[in-house]
This record gives sequence, structure tokens and C-alpha cells, in this order.
Amino acid sequence: MKVFRFKRFARKSYSVFNSLHKTVTIGVLSGCTLMSAQATTAEPAERIITERSLDSIPSTELDEVVVTASKVGLPLNLAAKQVTIISKQEIERAPVRSIEDLLNYVAGADILQRGPHGVQADISLRGGSFDQTAILLNGINLTSPHTGHYSFDIPVNLSDIERIEIVQGPSSLVYGASAFAGGINIITKKDSASNAFAKLEGGMHGLFGAEARGAYKAGSSVHMLSAGYKQSDGYIRNSDYNIANLLWQSSFDINGSDLDFQAGLNDKAYGANTFYSAAYPNQFDNTQGLFMSVRGETQGKLKFIPHIYWSRHYDEFQLIREGTSDVSAWYKNHNYHRSDVFGMNLNMQVASAWGITSFGGEFRNEGILSNVLGKPMEDAIGKYTKSDNRTNISYFAEHNFIWEKLTLSLGGLLNYNTSITDQFDFYPALNGSFRASDRLSLYASWNKATRMPTFTDLYYTTATHIGNSDLEAEQSEAFEAGIKYSHPIVNGSLALFHMKGRNMIDWVKASPEALWESRNHTRLNKQGLEANLNLNLASWLGSDQPLRTLSIGYMYIDQERLEDELISNYTLNHLRHKVTAALHHEVLKQLTLLWNFRWQDRVGSYIQYVDLKPGERVEYTPFALLDVKASYALPRANLFVNANNLFNTVHVDFGNIPQPGFWLSGGVSVQL
Repeated sequence: MKVFRFKRFARKSYSVFNSLHKTVTIGVLSGCTLMSAQATTAEPAERIITERSLDSIPSTELDEVVVTASKVGLPLNLAAKQVTIISKQEIERAPVRSIEDLLNYVAGADILQRGPHGVQADISLRGGSFDQTAILLNGINLTSPHTGHYSFDIPVNLSDIERIEIVQGPSSLVYGASAFAGGINIITKKDSASNAFAKLEGGMHGLFGAEARGAYKAGSSVHMLSAGYKQSDGYIRNSDYNIANLLWQSSFDINGSDLDFQAGLNDKAYGANTFYSAAYPNQFDNTQGLFMSVRGETQGKLKFIPHIYWSRHYDEFQLIREGTSDVSAWYKNHNYHRSDVFGMNLNMQVASAWGITSFGGEFRNEGILSNVLGKPMEDAIGKYTKSDNRTNISYFAEHNFIWEKLTLSLGGLLNYNTSITDQFDFYPALNGSFRASDRLSLYASWNKATRMPTFTDLYYTTATHIGNSDLEAEQSEAFEAGIKYSHPIVNGSLALFHMKGRNMIDWVKASPEALWESRNHTRLNKQGLEANLNLNLASWLGSDQPLRTLSIGYMYIDQERLEDELISNYTLNHLRHKVTAALHHEVLKQLTLLWNFRWQDRVGSYIQYVDLKPGERVEYTPFALLDVKASYALPRANLFVNANNLFNTVHVDFGNIPQPGFWLSGGVSVQL
């Protein structure tokens, strides 16, 4: 949410509240809190609630703290949830080539990579599965109903991103029913003037990458077009890839209201060495993702924010890649899938003497055409012989009570899905934040959430897997409490959480020789903690020394397991410990280095294949990685070198798929 939008809504809302002579306005929700950080004594409420006080709020400060972790965008210090923000400065410094690579540096995120650089990765939060995390682009839910493996097939380059917001824990009220374990909202840059950007990169294993983006301002509108391409020959056999992105965005200011259009295309073709079965090293995937959306935002006493969106995903999966010699006679055809999502939602917001109320609803239809997934069709459509379709309808309401020291949010989601439930289910949310001082705040939350099984969970039946069309929706209940501290030199947070889950969906089997089966396998109880600490070393030690920033993160999860000893493919293979650290420092006046370290210890096991045959069941082993990026800044250009996995550590994120060793690359970016 832009700062000028926040202030404009506050001014128009002020006239309603002034006649009531109350102490809460939407302007005060930012004004009182941020100004109290600069003053030792509080002014009377009548003096604070003025038009002038809105303009006294530093715009740069608001820019940093307004987040979308609730139905109403609130300053970060008022948000009653744990929110991790990755800023554009952190993205520019990081030695990464994709969003998935970047999320590896977040302590609370678990990134199980099958292929690097955005080829494919399963993203989970706080021990949840990859299907339990909602993925959003500028608030548009692009989570794949086909399978969470494809939720990140989105047309965004790193240079397009303004920030990434990660909301940990069940967030069905905020991001929809699919946000079972949390949500990741990728927010792109909102250009205010014409500009251009270009980037070229090359490196080991035939790596090549190019990005270009340009923005054009015409009157009260801004139009942006971004394109990106990257490729590699691969670091092991059958790990080559080609990835292309195209993104268009237009924003219009129409008499004080906003209208935003966006559309994009993501195209991937990659060798999928043992991605889904270690018995087949010559797998191949060819996918295309398309989407478009329209978003509006009015201003006034009652604020309307409507969305309409559509996304489509094509997938051609080859268990045995075309061109492979000596193909077995039983292999006759590839897997073909087309999934579609159409949705529209309306969020209405009104400010009153009692705080801010948000209410509305969403209609979301999900469908799939396939030759593998779904129910048999009477008439085939091309290669597609099976299909399924379901509609999710939800209504939500949330009210935020905002006082000088306390924020209390009460809300809930009323949800109905045509495929499983025969009634509306209610998922409440209760979040509170207490600002003990200008710098210190405490918060606590209680949330319930649900998740529908994917079409893969329901129907994927092959020579190695057995789907289950009778799966029930997952259910969870989570409690969280934490503390946050904010200071120009040091800021940090500590969160303690506990989650109870039932009807958890997983692919399991009783022995290495058995088939994988999709089941409502387990009831889970998990608890843990997440801690983050950030130091501004330049402010603390002085700008005349080389150190700039230091960040440290840690996550711990203890999850109760069942006694059945079934082999789990996903749910029970969670991170128990993860440690991250990042140090940014100068070498010369314009030359800086960023060191990124992570160590992780995963619970669980996998069947180790030898000569394409299942062998022993082995435990995951801990590993540590160190990446570094050197950047040399010129007036309008930046030269950089990335060295990933500096010590060539042998490791796996997902069983039987070796991850890259040392990988060196470099390039140049230009801003006009």
C-alpha cells in the first residue's frame, strides 16, 4: 500500500470521526503510534486528531512499515502477527537468481529444491507441506490447485520486486483457504516515473541470464513491461533448463481512485532428473503459466477494493524424456495437464470511532483437464480425457480496534467448497498487539485454517503412486505469542508457536517396495520458535569502518510423529533446526561483499536408490552452505560476482536429488 493512499484515506475518514469526538481515526492508527516514537509524553487526543498531524508523519517511515498482513494494510509495528519482510535492497545484494533461492535465507522458510534458480522448489513455512503455503503476486492468489510444485511458476524477475512479505502461521482470513501454514505475498515495484533497467549474467555450467524492464509515465498513468530469460546446461546429467518471463503492469489514477492491470507469462522447460521418482533419471517437464488481473481501489468513507483474476497452467510431464534411447515398451504417453483458476473478490473497508472494519467475499473456481488426473470425460478434448472442477466460496469480516497502546483484531472466514463439504465452515482469527514502549511490542494470536487437497492428491495413480479421491480437507488450529523490538541500530523478534493439525495429507508407504499412497495420514502437534536479530553496524560503529549490517535467524520445530513407522514423502520430513546469517561489509569505497550462511538439520528419512533400485532407508543429514556476492557500484551500473556453495558441500534438500556444488557467475546491471 502506498503512503499517499494511506494518508488520503485517513484525511477523508477524518471528517466522519471529528463530529463524534472520539480518539481513534485511520490517520491516528499511523500518526499516534509513529509520533509517539519521537516524543516522551503523549499529547491529548483532541490535539493529535488533526489534519496537520497526518502530514507530520515521515513518508519514508511509513513506506518501510505498511504491510498487508491483515485485510487492512497496517504499519508493521501495529500488525499483530509475525511478518518477515525482504526488502528490495536485500534482494539486490543477495547472491541469488530466483525467489526460491532468496527464500533460503529466511530462517522460518523451508525450501526443498529439486532444481536451482527457479526451476522447481517446494516452499513450506514452519514445518508445513509445500501445498499448505499460499503464493500471491500483489495480493492475487496464484497457488496451484494442480500441485504446489507449480505454485512458483509465476512471471516475475528479481529486478521487478519491491519487497516480499512472509506471514507465518495459518492465514486463511488474510490470504484465503489455501494459506494453511502461511502465505508469501510478492509485491512488485510501483514506478512513479519513466525509467529503464537491464541486466546480463553468465557463469559455470553454461549459465546465461538477461533481464530488461522499462516504465513509462503518461499523465496520471504508469505502464511497466519486464522480460527475463535464463538458461543452463545443468550441473548434473539431465538438469538443463530454459526459463522465460514476461510481465506487464499498468496503473491509473482516476479522480483519486486507483485501477491496476497486470498480466504475465512464465515458460519453463527443464530436465527433471529423478524429480518425482528416483527410478527414472530422465524425466522432463515443460510448463507454461499465464495470468491476468484487474484491481481497483476507491477512496471515501466506505472504501471498495475489488479484484478479478484468471490464471492458467499447462504442464507436459515426460517420465522418460523424448530422445532417450531404449525406452521400455510399456511407456506409451506423456502426462498432460491444464489447470484454470478464475476468481473475484471484494474487500470493503470502513473506519469508525471504534477502529477499522473490513468485510467482503471471494468466489474462486478451480478446474483441471488431464489425461491422468480427474474423472473420465464422455468426450475427450484433444489429449485431455479426464477433468474435475470445484468452486470455493468464502465470506470474511475483520475488525481492528486500535488504541494508543493496543491493537486488537477479531475476524473470521466462512468457507464453502463444492467438492467436499456440504456446509459452510467457520475459521476464526484473534490477534492482539500491545506496545509496551516506543520500541517494544508484544503480540499473541489464535487462528484456524483449512486446505483442500490438490488434484494430484486426489487422482494421481500410476505404477508408483495411488491417489485417493476420498481425501478430506486439512484442518489446523494455531497459537502464537511473540515480542518485537525496533531501534535504528538493533531490531529483532522472538516468536513461540504451537499448532494442532488433523486430516493432514501426505504421500506415505509402509516399505521401500510399496507404492506411495495419498492419505489423510496423521494428526500433528508441533511447537517451536523463530528468532531474528538485525544489527545496523554502520550506525552503531560509525560509517568510517567497513561493516554495514549483520542479520541472524534461527528456527526450531518439534513435531510429534505417529507410531506407525510409515515412510513419509513430505509432511514428516520437516526442518528441526535452521540457522541463517548475513554479513554486509565494504572492501573498498564502492566494493561491497555480502556473505550468506545457512545451516539446517532435517528430521525424517528417504529411500536411497542405488542403480535405480530402492535400497536402504537413510536419515537426512545436516549441512551448512556459504554463499557470497561481490558488488562494485558505478554511477548508473553495478558489476557483480556470485560464488554459491563456496566450499562445494555435498547435500540434498529432497531425497536422491543432489544439489549443485560450487557455482561461479557474474554480470552487470544498468539503471537508466
